[in-house]
Order: sequence, then C-alpha cells, then structure tokens
Amino acid sequence: MNKRLNSILFILAATIVNIVAMVLIFGVLMVLFARFLAPQLPPGANQIILLILFVGSVVLTYVVYHRFMRWLSNKYNLEQYFGPIFGKGQGRR
Repeated sequence: MNKRLNSILFILAATIVNIVAMVLIFGVLMVLFARFLAPQLPPGANQIILLILFVGSVVLTYVVYHRFMRWLSNKYNLEQYFGPIFGKGQGRR
C-alpha cells in the first residue's frame, strides 16, 4: 500500500475509534452522574449537566487522542508510513 492510502485508512480508523471512545466516556460519565448526583438535583439542572457531560466527553476524548498521537509519533517514525493526502501542487489550472 502506498502512503496516501495508509493515511486515508488511518484517518478512517482513528475517526471510528474516536467516536467509540467518546461514546464510552460519555456513558461512564452519565452512569456516574445518574448514580450519585442526579437524584439530588432538579430536572432543569440535570439537563444542563448532561450537556456539560457531553462537551466534557468530547474534550476528554480529544485530550486522550492528542496524547496518544504524541506518544505514537515519538515512538515511531510516522512519516515513513503516512504521506499527505492532498499534494503540494502549484494550484489548479
């Protein structure tokens, strides 16, 4: 396989893993919230906190992914396996 195809497959796999990780993190945060905090709060506050939990899961997923990619790029030479998806062309004519 060439570097461009490797890059495309990596982006697709990383996107799927990111979505699954975000759903799992959100599920864990939601279960913890529902178990310990939700019964003591009014319904209006619960709606706002669920929104905050969702945004928090997105941010946490980004932080975990970013640290993993930094570790991976330090451990392996990723330029050997991946290339640019879009070429460095002179412009379209």
